[in-house]
Amino acid sequence: MNAKVNITNRAGASFPVRRMNFDFNDVPEYWMNGSAGLTHFMTALSALFPDGEKFFIDSVRAVRYHPAIKDNDALQKEISAFIGQEAMHTQEHVGFNASAQKYGHDVASLEQRTGKVIQTGRKIFAKLVKPFGMTQEMVDLTATTALEHFTATIASQLLRNPHIQALMTDDTMSTMWYWHAIEENEHKAVAYDVFEGIFGRDLKAYSLRNTALVVSMLAIFITQSYFVAKLLQEDGKLNLKELGTIYTYAYSPSKGIITGMLDEMLAYFKPGFHPNDLDTNNLLATWKAKLGL
Repeated sequence: MNAKVNITNRAGASFPVRRMNFDFNDVPEYWMNGSAGLTHFMTALSALFPDGEKFFIDSVRAVRYHPAIKDNDALQKEISAFIGQEAMHTQEHVGFNASAQKYGHDVASLEQRTGKVIQTGRKIFAKLVKPFGMTQEMVDLTATTALEHFTATIASQLLRNPHIQALMTDDTMSTMWYWHAIEENEHKAVAYDVFEGIFGRDLKAYSLRNTALVVSMLAIFITQSYFVAKLLQEDGKLNLKELGTIYTYAYSPSKGIITGMLDEMLAYFKPGFHPNDLDTNNLLATWKAKLGL
């Protein structure tokens, strides 16, 4: 493993905060089995994370001392660990994105665009729901809750999908993504528990979180797809071969990581849903043993 693992803080939570410190200097340009299409697909996802993870942190931090949850010591410890893990994810994706930039792929502009999409989207949505008594903090938390379900779901699929795993041929990058996937599932319930602690489980809360998921998924699909096309175009590789490879491993029924997410994504719409209903304990135990975590 091309990283020095250091558990910096448990904060009394049910999961640790790990500082990984990956060295991306020797990561090849097309680190995913030599495929430009698949590498750019994953780089486009990575471009979403620095500003996305910061948004998650800010959203939960803004409401952590809400009267409904401020005295919940167990949840407060989970929130601290959640913030710690997300901060580490931001750090490592910034490091990888910078390494991709060295090959001439303009990931920095994609990161900036991600920030604009987030800020524009949150403000527009806040205006739309303001008549219903929703504050900006409430909007941000609801969006974070929905997006955390997405990240936990795509993460669990990464840990289950052997077709994708076989293509992650660079040790540094595969370890980074597996580590990130493990931690997304370790803390997958934190934002949801904060949301539920503040809003409860009534019809308004149910409608709010489901609407946020639909809007968020549409925004992610459009933004990430645009990023992929832009990276391929600038690289001179926007062609049917690369797009076909992306389709096979992202969207095809038999091998696609995105299509493999469908059942777990739809579970979010069930009344009374909770992230821990989707049990990944054994999956995480297996992968933590593989990575020495």
